[in-house]
Amino acid sequence: MFERPRSGERAVLVRLGLGVPVDPEDLLEFTQLALSAGAQPVATVTGRRERPDPRFFMGSGKADEVRLVAQSENADVILVDHALSPSQERNLEKLTERRVLDRNSLILDIFAQRARSFEGKLEVELAQLKHIASRLVRGWTHLERQKGGIGLRGPGETQLETDRRLIGQRMKGLSKRLEKIKQQRETGRQQRAEIPVPSVTLVGYTNAGKSTLFRAITGSDAYVADQLFATLDPTVRRILLPGGTPVVIADTVGFIRELPHELVAAFQSTLTEAREATLLLHVVDASDPRRDEHIAQVDAVLEEIGAQEIPQILVYNKVDRLQQCSHPNPPPLAGEGREGAVRVQRDSEGRIDTVWISAEKRLGLDLLRGALAERLALVARRARVRMPLTAGALRSSLYKCGAVNGERVIDGTEIELDVELPEVELTRLARAPGVQIS
Repeated sequence: MFERPRSGERAVLVRLGLGVPVDPEDLLEFTQLALSAGAQPVATVTGRRERPDPRFFMGSGKADEVRLVAQSENADVILVDHALSPSQERNLEKLTERRVLDRNSLILDIFAQRARSFEGKLEVELAQLKHIASRLVRGWTHLERQKGGIGLRGPGETQLETDRRLIGQRMKGLSKRLEKIKQQRETGRQQRAEIPVPSVTLVGYTNAGKSTLFRAITGSDAYVADQLFATLDPTVRRILLPGGTPVVIADTVGFIRELPHELVAAFQSTLTEAREATLLLHVVDASDPRRDEHIAQVDAVLEEIGAQEIPQILVYNKVDRLQQCSHPNPPPLAGEGREGAVRVQRDSEGRIDTVWISAEKRLGLDLLRGALAERLALVARRARVRMPLTAGALRSSLYKCGAVNGERVIDGTEIELDVELPEVELTRLARAPGVQIS
């Protein structure tokens, strides 16, 4: 087995089109992933196959081409823009005498570099351990078998089995610690829920400008960079909308095509913010030629985590770049210049469902705040409202508007009502004397 390089990031990128030619946009995105991981792409190998080869994923001829390119470019690592099986990864490493990383491993590596919070680091480590658990055979071939004969019998437990046992123990420990953190986070989320403040979560394809928008609309110092997966850990801030309505806004990790399932399963802290939100702001790069495809991919991840039923506002960001983009069907500009694209759109029922803005240029942010206030005023929420028996006028007003689904008397001194009201109305109701909402 070859000695893996301890330093050096010169990389050969490999992308195959399965049944179709390689899409240049997919190749560009993979190049951005490699750069985000700190690699230096020195060559790109592309090809086309009808189906993956069981031995190398690519054909033997293409594998030899990758080997020759890696040798000529003095590359340290080969990055493959596909999910490889453990045996395919090992076979490529043995043939090329270079370290091989598939798409999932590359994304995990980026996440390992970017995680900042204690919880995020634990989640990344757990996802990495799950990923490499089936790849432990590499590097330990001299300990995989127990030989016979005097002095040649192997130990009762091979090094490979020891590693698997240690990884299993580590994974159990990480899971317990993450469960404890999850309980603490859930307690904080429940405390926020007891105070009827609506929550808005930013979701979208990676590098769509979520963190820039979060920074612009909240005034926070969230990290912003022109790179994939710049933000991993959820960040939550409270702001006031027009009319004085308080709202909690959360920024989350960006999605991407073929996001590894182990990451979707592991990153519950940031994904729960999306699943428990009152309203989602689906941020889209308006200047991206593949924006419609990215919208579909984000919606697929939202469905996977159970957040597909939460109301959304589509936020088309980066409208200042529309005149420079190559989108086949760019949105019509409402006026002269780049600022003319800033506007809101309504659906067939008259609700705002789309807002065009530029977070970087601070264009359309007032329109977005107004759209948030308007949509949240329409979002109903179920709650239990306790009030003194003497609050008859308030009880009567709730019945008049048809908001009460049930009622009971508590200890002969209070009334508890099951109500369904918009978030804004619950916020106002919570300010009434003697009223408790849960």
